[in-house]
Amino acid sequence: MEKKLTLEHLKLATLDSQGLTQNTPFGTGKDAVLHALEHLGYVQIDTLSMVERAHHHTLWTRIPDFRADYLEELVEERKIFEYWFHAASYLPMQDFRYVLPQMQTIKRGESRYYNADSKVMKYVTDAIRNEGPKRARDFENESHKAGTWWNWKPAKLALERLFMQGDLMISGRSGMQKTYDLAERVLPSSIDSTEPTPFELAEYLVKTNLRAYGFTTIKQITHLRKGNDLKKNVNEVLQTMLEEDRISKVKVDGGNSVFVQNDLLEKTFDLTDSNVWLLSPFDNSIIHRDRIKQIFDFDFRLECYTPKEKRQYGYFCLPILFGNQFIGRVDCKAHRKEKKFELIHLHIENDTIDPEVWLTPFAETLKLFAIFNGCESLVLTKVSPSKLGSIVKRVLSSKSKLKK
Repeated sequence: MEKKLTLEHLKLATLDSQGLTQNTPFGTGKDAVLHALEHLGYVQIDTLSMVERAHHHTLWTRIPDFRADYLEELVEERKIFEYWFHAASYLPMQDFRYVLPQMQTIKRGESRYYNADSKVMKYVTDAIRNEGPKRARDFENESHKAGTWWNWKPAKLALERLFMQGDLMISGRSGMQKTYDLAERVLPSSIDSTEPTPFELAEYLVKTNLRAYGFTTIKQITHLRKGNDLKKNVNEVLQTMLEEDRISKVKVDGGNSVFVQNDLLEKTFDLTDSNVWLLSPFDNSIIHRDRIKQIFDFDFRLECYTPKEKRQYGYFCLPILFGNQFIGRVDCKAHRKEKKFELIHLHIENDTIDPEVWLTPFAETLKLFAIFNGCESLVLTKVSPSKLGSIVKRVLSSKSKLKK
């Protein structure tokens, strides 16, 4: 017989699992970055820079003293690595073996992406083997012809294919500029590099999702991963965990059934002093859009890829989480040269909460985020609904000049 769970409890359980009910859920400093990655499973890398990039933003949200060089140092220390989860990501080195199935799929040519000339691939591999780690810019485009994919030059295509099939790994970064080296020189000898069985891969995905989100579904676990065999194995893992009483299948008020970690069913959560979080659009907690719509009744879509005339909210909106409710989103931009952080359009969509309750913690979070983005002043351009404009401007005016 299925257990029942209130929607409010499920919200708190998943936010707690995501590290969004405490100020320092993973501790502080560089160790906290590693702990966060090992708990969350991955953090997505993205190149968009309207505000601080997604991988930095996501970690800063959970680690207030986060610095970008922590990630670079952990890569150099071989404690984390870059590869693909559902997108380009940082992952804990301890999980390396679970990316091997995808690497092998690409190596066998079963993916229509990452096409590269075999002669160029050999040239790139030999150059790195003989001369040491290299960046894409270190290779000259001798043919002076652009590549066929994203207009990349042939050596860049070769680097990306060799990386995706596991012959090369990223040994370091300077901003978004990657340095590649032979995998055998990057991968620590202590790391298990045996390819997991399909069942072991399913078990890893199930456990990672449950640990990071508190609850899960088969659809969420297999997000962007193809194959009926994977779904079958995932279902088998979940059924085994149910039989062993490690998880429960729970009917959520007004929704479908989900699989929940047992320790979260009776756990209490203290949100007396509710925090406000400004989340990256690529934050782990928001990335499964259907899940957020179902559990939080928040319909979020990133509109930077939508034609301007069809955008409803703005180019690069950040979801605003207050306690266990998404109260709106803000389209914003860090003008780094002017050191000015602009709220292009603040959209408040929950009118059931008195603004006086959330505005002060929102203003404080905004101040800290602007400083994190290297800005020294705040500018508010537009608020919706317009009736909130005066009170929002009054509260934010006290934070308009920022001090570290």
